[in-house]
Amino acid sequence: MEQSIKQNTEARLSVNANIVKQTFPVTGMTCAACAVSVESMLANTPGVMKAGVNFATQTAWAEFNPEQATVENLRSSVQEIGYDLIVDTEDASQAQADEQMRHYKKIKSRFIWSALLTAPVFVIGMFFMEWEPGKWISMPLSAIVLFYIGRSFFSTAWKQAKHGMANMDTLVALSTSIAFIFSVFNTFFPDFWHQRGIHAHVYYEAAVVIITFISLGKLLEEKAKSNTSSAIKKLMGLQPKTVKAIVEGEEVEIPISAVKEGFILMVKPGEKIPVDGVVSSGQSYVDESMITGESVPVSKSVDAEVFAGTVNQKGSFQMVAKKVGGDTVLAGIIRMVQEAQGSKAPVQKLVDKIAGIFVPIVIAISIITFVVWMVLGGDNAFTYALLSSVSVLVIACPCALGLATPTAIMVGVGKGAENNILIKDAESLELGHKVNAVILDKTGTITEGRPEVNGLKWQQENFALAYQEILLSLEMQSEHPLAEAVVGKLKGQGVKSTSIDYFESLTGRGVKGVHEGKSYFIGNKRLLEENRIELASELSRQAEEWQKTANTVVYFANTDRVLAIISIADKIKATSKEAISTLQKMGIEVYMLTGDNLQTATAVAKEVGLSQFKAEVLPSDKAAFTQKLQEEGKIVAMVGDGINDSHALAQADVSIAMGKGSDIAMDVAKMTLITSDLNSIPKAIRLSRSTVSGIRQNLFWAFIYNLIGIPLAAGVLFPVNGFLLDPMIAGAAMAFSSVSVVANSLRLKRARI
Repeated sequence: MEQSIKQNTEARLSVNANIVKQTFPVTGMTCAACAVSVESMLANTPGVMKAGVNFATQTAWAEFNPEQATVENLRSSVQEIGYDLIVDTEDASQAQADEQMRHYKKIKSRFIWSALLTAPVFVIGMFFMEWEPGKWISMPLSAIVLFYIGRSFFSTAWKQAKHGMANMDTLVALSTSIAFIFSVFNTFFPDFWHQRGIHAHVYYEAAVVIITFISLGKLLEEKAKSNTSSAIKKLMGLQPKTVKAIVEGEEVEIPISAVKEGFILMVKPGEKIPVDGVVSSGQSYVDESMITGESVPVSKSVDAEVFAGTVNQKGSFQMVAKKVGGDTVLAGIIRMVQEAQGSKAPVQKLVDKIAGIFVPIVIAISIITFVVWMVLGGDNAFTYALLSSVSVLVIACPCALGLATPTAIMVGVGKGAENNILIKDAESLELGHKVNAVILDKTGTITEGRPEVNGLKWQQENFALAYQEILLSLEMQSEHPLAEAVVGKLKGQGVKSTSIDYFESLTGRGVKGVHEGKSYFIGNKRLLEENRIELASELSRQAEEWQKTANTVVYFANTDRVLAIISIADKIKATSKEAISTLQKMGIEVYMLTGDNLQTATAVAKEVGLSQFKAEVLPSDKAAFTQKLQEEGKIVAMVGDGINDSHALAQADVSIAMGKGSDIAMDVAKMTLITSDLNSIPKAIRLSRSTVSGIRQNLFWAFIYNLIGIPLAAGVLFPVNGFLLDPMIAGAAMAFSSVSVVANSLRLKRARI
């Protein structure tokens, strides 16, 4: 493994000559553009050699010379553009989480108050525009919305402007302030326009509606962002805080951080294994689903490897610590998930890029319009110049641009929920329609994820009544996970248990029990051979048939002969074959990756119609395979349900988790299927196609009014026919573009997926 992983818990220092590398949590970042701004400021701070920002984990790192730069210098640089670094705290991770929660609550409160104050201004502006007291009521309400509730737009825009940067906040602040100032002038000095034969219209409603809608977008953005690192936090939570070490023959509880290689540790039933190591004494079954994804716990005895984060079942054992801290398999999974998440940029980055280009262009057009009118406007040059330049800024308001993605996403998410598809953010919907390769995990995705008895054959029919109670009673005492499947089957048939005089677990072979002086065995074929127990040819042939279809065969016998054979398998879901066929008909390549053995994988792949699959793969292998497909130019969707799938899910372009899977898989994945029906996967892809189409149409409506309206607002038709766009009409066009966007988004509700 590479160097130790500590996510957001404290700054890491590594001194190489005079260069120090330190990592800090960052607060205030809301988009990928923010991350770029922070990185740029850090990189240009005197004394800093290199700097980087991980938006997914909300952290920034810098390599700097402590003689030329200090931590406070770095913090000041970031604060200059409206962000902050968390320093000088014992628990930076908790401080960051607290700050994110405060920020979310603040945005939510601002949106609610903004909406409440905007409502009367909007009603007056749209339906009672000629009512004289209306503008005097609207003015103070609008001032509160703009300069108190929406003050962050202006402060951020100013800080960005000081460093030659621009984002969506810049355009919001500029357009709303111009509309407000122009409206205030018209409120106090209406005669200025009346003397020139022009109505003194006010645009308070346009300004406050912009703030309210953009605040809604930021609220949705912040809510999605707050869950970004929760998967890694839960992965960190898989490791216990304390462990039981054997010191001088006594059991002592010590913190996990104190464990060193070679320590002897005690692991009791139900406990999580703290570090990677080797069993030194005792035996048990360990649930390794977080590593392998397989639902059946693995038998562990002396010299067997065990891994951090896996869960011990019924037995106790001692282990020797071999890998601790950042060297464990769990730490590696954390690192890989972290890196894969951090390599992605949210869809909002596109809007920020557009705004970054759009803002200077609109400002330039407005200034040019003013200058041209002042030069060529004749007697009323100033009047025409002011009206035209303001009209350009008002019609270029980014309200529709801010609504284009969120409204389509909101409707798309709702549509998905109706069809048992939970969608986290816009990224998965943006990329879903491009998917041309789907990777499916086997256990819990294609299959049910739990062992079940699918066959029970007695050597003689009358043996069932004679021996089934003994079979049930022995399996009830067994620690083997397959025993639970047998117990469930027999209890479901109404079988009752009986008394067992003696019981013994035979490691790696099965169990032995004594009932009324007679011995009975349950286990594998090796157990039969060791005890020279006869297996009838008919049962032998049946066992071979079951094994060919990847079933596990368990033998129940007395000292003389096999009484019954039991077939146990992880059943394939009824809809898996249909869903895979549908995906293939859509032109999508489907792959199956599993940690299970080749024989089982082959049988499952054959049954569901898959020709492309890989068996006995580790979590890193799944992620590597995903990356390989991406390098070939494919857009990859990964579908899984276990912690072992989390790295591949994070690496994939579109990640889909099964709702009955692990919390980690669902946190990493951008989509979660509430149902276990794989038919939801092609539905999700069709939903993505409809939503992306809606977003593109929305962006068209958001810009078409600007493309047509800005030249009209600038007065290009005035020399031809004397037409000059009134700011009121410009405001109406802006509002209509927003209505068009919302109406178009609502059409998605009727889309068939």
